[in-house]
Amino acid sequence: MNDLNRNLKSEDISIGIELGSTRIKTVAIDQNLSTVASGHFEWENQFIDGYWTYSINDIWVGLQKSYSAMTTEIKEKYDLTLRKVKSIGVSGMMHGYLAFDQNEDLLVPFRTWRNGNTAKAATLLSEAFQFNIPERWSIAHLYQAILDNESHINRITYLTTLAGYVHWYLTGEKVLGIGDASGMFPINIDTKDYRIDLLNETNNIFKAKGFGQSVEKLLPEVKLAGESGGLLTKDGATLLDPSGNLEAGILMCPPEGDAGTGMVATNTVAQNTGNISAGTSAFAMIVLSNTLKDMYPEIDVVTTPDGSEVAMIHTNNCTSDINDWMNLFGEVLNVMGVDFSSDELYGHIFERSLNSDDNIGGLLSYNYVSGENITNVDTGYPLFIREPNYQFNLANFMKMHLFSAFSTLKIGMDLLKENEYINIDKLIAHGGIFKTKDVAQQILASALEQPITVMETASEGGAWGISVLAFYAALDTEVPLDEFLNESVFINTKASTLHPVEQEVINFNNYVEKMKKGLSIEQSVTKYLGGDMNARSVKS
Repeated sequence: MNDLNRNLKSEDISIGIELGSTRIKTVAIDQNLSTVASGHFEWENQFIDGYWTYSINDIWVGLQKSYSAMTTEIKEKYDLTLRKVKSIGVSGMMHGYLAFDQNEDLLVPFRTWRNGNTAKAATLLSEAFQFNIPERWSIAHLYQAILDNESHINRITYLTTLAGYVHWYLTGEKVLGIGDASGMFPINIDTKDYRIDLLNETNNIFKAKGFGQSVEKLLPEVKLAGESGGLLTKDGATLLDPSGNLEAGILMCPPEGDAGTGMVATNTVAQNTGNISAGTSAFAMIVLSNTLKDMYPEIDVVTTPDGSEVAMIHTNNCTSDINDWMNLFGEVLNVMGVDFSSDELYGHIFERSLNSDDNIGGLLSYNYVSGENITNVDTGYPLFIREPNYQFNLANFMKMHLFSAFSTLKIGMDLLKENEYINIDKLIAHGGIFKTKDVAQQILASALEQPITVMETASEGGAWGISVLAFYAALDTEVPLDEFLNESVFINTKASTLHPVEQEVINFNNYVEKMKKGLSIEQSVTKYLGGDMNARSVKS
């Protein structure tokens, strides 16, 4: 047993659960906000009947298995059974579409942020609002369903996100943290609620299309970090912990999106700070000190969990294509009878990229497993192209994939920097791609021409971030969130910062220019292969 936690009690524990794009993770933290146990459940999105989705059954099976794995670890390490814990929080992938009828039945399978079928609705709403409505946002999904005359639309009584859905079933409360809510509908930064003027505009637009319900009645109530999101019900406790150990009545913080928990996990909720999350998708979150002057289809305007305005550059694709290639390399090694761990595979091959040529062998990759709004790609097809008169070797091949992972994000960040006055005091990166020390971090610093910091806690991720928000909600304090993070959470955190390297900046910029010139190749693939993706079910 850990001597530092020999007196650990159930009441000391705050629990965070995050439903991410590749796994559901549960984290338990103690009164010092240190992780004492964790558990996870691997899952994948599926492309079914034209939509990217996750099984509702997998949501609950995954939650239970992830939670159970955490409780097993805490029992083994501390001989502790969790019963009445301090607080619980739920986080999930932002955006998407979960629509329910008056019987609380799901009307259509969960449509995730990855779906790009809402382009028409997003464009029409953006023009009407003079405010960018991305294709991923819940209101765009709803309007597209209205435009498509889907049979379920007149039966909708509630619309929420993945985190909001799970929280609702655990507490009975139809609420949502402001950060997650800002990915459903535009937020008024002054009132910390949905924009009334745009709600009225939406109702008029929808009514003209035969949809008579008031949108504001369909949306969750907005809550701020530090407020109560309700209490765990008896049914909710059984749903999360079928063993019956977990008790009802536990405080739950407002459910938040993965972007918000990423900001908490990297201590970037204060103005002029930012973070970059790199996983299945990638997004940069820059907390603004001034409202953007113009509207950009490439830039979302969302909020921190405590309601500050954020410029969000989101790319649908980041590491999925790399992971697929790594799986292929792993299969080759298995056939050869070579024993290796995943960390060894990624580590050695990532480090090999350090020996690449400046022109990375004339190689080019589009890592688009799904469509990409920033580069106007409707349907994604991972594409690898090479010029035959250069060095085709592993170092160049892996550098190409690492460049590809950040290229679309670079395009969005450049647009923001070139058109708006943005002051970034610090930019923190987190995600599995940074696990191999310095490699991806150095590429990102050179790509964005900005110092990039990686914290030693970066691997804790969003599940830890929502556990911190749960802990914060249980405090009897009015200390602002950024002050709480600075003075109580990150006061002794170690971090490493890498600066741009001149030659790597040149190499990356040259690569992105080549990538832009070749975009018509990627954009045209669907013309010749379109239909295959919609005719079958696939896993990403």
